[in-house]
Amino acid sequence: MNRSAVHVMIVDDEDLIREGLRRIVDGFDGTRAVAACTGSRALDEAREHRPDVVLLDVRMPDRYGLDVLADLRSLPEPPVVAMLTTFDADEHLAAALRGGAAGFLLKDTAPEQLEYLIKELAAGGRVIAPKVARTVVDGFLRAGTGEPSDPPADPADRAQADELTPRERDVLVLLAEGLSNAEIARRLLIGTTTVKDHVSTVLGKLGVTNRVQAAVRAHQLRLVR
Repeated sequence: MNRSAVHVMIVDDEDLIREGLRRIVDGFDGTRAVAACTGSRALDEAREHRPDVVLLDVRMPDRYGLDVLADLRSLPEPPVVAMLTTFDADEHLAAALRGGAAGFLLKDTAPEQLEYLIKELAAGGRVIAPKVARTVVDGFLRAGTGEPSDPPADPADRAQADELTPRERDVLVLLAEGLSNAEIARRLLIGTTTVKDHVSTVLGKLGVTNRVQAAVRAHQLRLVR
C-alpha cells in the first residue's frame, strides 16, 4: 500500500454506513479506507492496519463510542479520531473532545467536504461540523456547573478581546461556528494561507492551543451568542 495516502478506518454498527463510507473514502484522491468494522473490532483492526484517521460512531449497541475512543487513544501511536454522529445535539460530544477526539462530523456530510476534513485531520487539525459546534462549546462552558448560563463579564476578558483586530475577530467568530479554514477563506474572500496566519495569531492572543479552545473563548468573551 502507498503510505503517502491517508489511511482511514471506519467504525460504525451499520453495514450500510460502513460500506458507504468505505467506498466514498476510497474514491478520494490521496485517501484509502484500510478497515471498516464495528466497535468491538476497532482496537484489533487499528493495531493491524495502523490507520492515520478513524471515523468513529458515537452511539453503537455493541460498544460505546467513548470506550472505543479511549482504547484507540491508549495505543502507542494513536490515530486521529473524529466522532461520527447523526445527532446535532448529542450530549456526548464534549466528553468525547475531553477524551481526545479531534473532530466531530455528521453522517450526512457532503462527500466533497468529507475529503477536505479527513485530510485536515490527518494534518493535525481539528474539525467540527457547524451543526454540532455549539453543542460542543456549550458542553465545555457548562462543565462542572450544571448550568447553561453565560459566564460573567470580566475586565481582563474585555482587554483580551480588544487585542484582536477586526479581521481576527471575524476569523474567530467563523471558527467558533465550526467553519474550516477553506470555508472561512471563502466567506471572507481571503486566501487559506492568510486564514491560517490569522488563526495562529488568534490562538496566541487568546492563550489557547487549538481551535476548539478558541471557540470556547469566543463564547466566553461574548463574541458569539
